[in-house]
Amino acid sequence: MSTPVIEVENLNLKYGDFHAVKDLSFEVRPGELYALLGTNGAGKTSALETVEGHREPTSGAVRVFGRSPRDRAAVRPRMGIMLQESGFSPDLSVRESVRLIGQLSGRTDDVGRVLDVVRLTGKAGTLVSQLSGGEKRRLDFATAVYGTPELIFLDEPTTGLDIQSRDALWESVDRLRENGSTIVLTTHYLEEAQQRADRIGLMHQGVLRREGSVSSLLSALPSVINFSASTGASLPLPASIHDGIVRIETFNLQKDLYVLLGWAQDQGVELSDLSAGPTRLDDVFRAIEA
Repeated sequence: MSTPVIEVENLNLKYGDFHAVKDLSFEVRPGELYALLGTNGAGKTSALETVEGHREPTSGAVRVFGRSPRDRAAVRPRMGIMLQESGFSPDLSVRESVRLIGQLSGRTDDVGRVLDVVRLTGKAGTLVSQLSGGEKRRLDFATAVYGTPELIFLDEPTTGLDIQSRDALWESVDRLRENGSTIVLTTHYLEEAQQRADRIGLMHQGVLRREGSVSSLLSALPSVINFSASTGASLPLPASIHDGIVRIETFNLQKDLYVLLGWAQDQGVELSDLSAGPTRLDDVFRAIEA
């Protein structure tokens, strides 16, 4: 197997008496999109800041491209980071800001190409202070994609973006992955992680509680069938009823849905507002908080 791009082994981070990250271990493989998600205060930001080389671990080992992330000369030119807010100088133009990225990162690229990727070509001469919130977020994205780095961190990348801008950003991420880039994502938009991540790590109170593919995480919880029905007939499956809504949880959705529909047909029962489907990632989140 290929050597992991990121290796984290028994990472601990403490701030005084507060233990922010506890014995965290995970790896990110070449070319994959790995989403590290967590509840508020879960420790994911502290963990990623250590992987990015901004923090020294209290104990444990972190390697990026087989090197310490604190070895900035070796690691930083191969890594792009999109922070929640990059803090560009308001007095610089968009073009000047992107050019500055290249000088600071040690990567080479064409400024015009990067502006086209982030859809800011028409704003090249505009001062940062005059950009809208969504335009500033696209400029933040430029900090990560300049030079098409091998490893890219995206911290809440679509916050503040409209639907079209979100779609454009993810199209750019797809192209980066086609070119071999590895992506590490943090986001509160769980549907984005569910749709795009190869693997997900879920943190809570400093601990990695669950990790795996989306399908493996979702399969740990039952699928759900919901409907409303005004009937005194005995249901064919175990269910709970709350405010007239019947809820059936099942690990065999196809079979139990077939049983339910057959019963409804035989009993002449209308299943109003019928919905059926697998659990969602937000349900997995609620389970780890319980």
